[in-house]
Amino acid sequence: MTNIAISQTREWVSSVIVKYNFCPFARKEVENNCIHYIVSPATSMDDAVMDMLEQCVELDREPERETTLIMFDNGFSDFEDFLDLVDLANALLVAQGFEGKYQIANFHPDYVFADSDETDAANYTNRAPFPTLHLIREASMSEALDSYNEPESIPEHNINLARRKGIDFWQQLLEGCKKPSA
Repeated sequence: MTNIAISQTREWVSSVIVKYNFCPFARKEVENNCIHYIVSPATSMDDAVMDMLEQCVELDREPERETTLIMFDNGFSDFEDFLDLVDLANALLVAQGFEGKYQIANFHPDYVFADSDETDAANYTNRAPFPTLHLIREASMSEALDSYNEPESIPEHNINLARRKGIDFWQQLLEGCKKPSA
């Protein structure tokens, strides 16, 4: 399942994140092959955050690795449990001295923004084939945001695009990432 999760997530990054410019900085990292994909077998919070912290150490050791996507192919399918994992991961990032160095973005197949309806197409800006923690180098993100005209417009642009295309479009696209040929 590890190779399948990586393959499907790569397809999602390419056909959703890059193609629809949800993250205007992702194309460069994809083209430069600076994204590390890893599948965690963790099903418990403790194991999952230990895997996340291990990846922070790996980012320290490998400066050419710009970012890491940690997919959970066996755990955290329940969105509320996943949000608990995100909270714990962020707390441990601080406790272990990685605050200011790395930040976590998160994605989930059933992602729903707070105060949003689950049928809002905007949720697809954070939906992925698997529950995923995305470790981002803060210095690189700051540099990218400084060079981007009106970075505060990115989320609004994504929400508007998602709603314009509609939920059926995004559901089909996400399902397409899960096909064996993907």
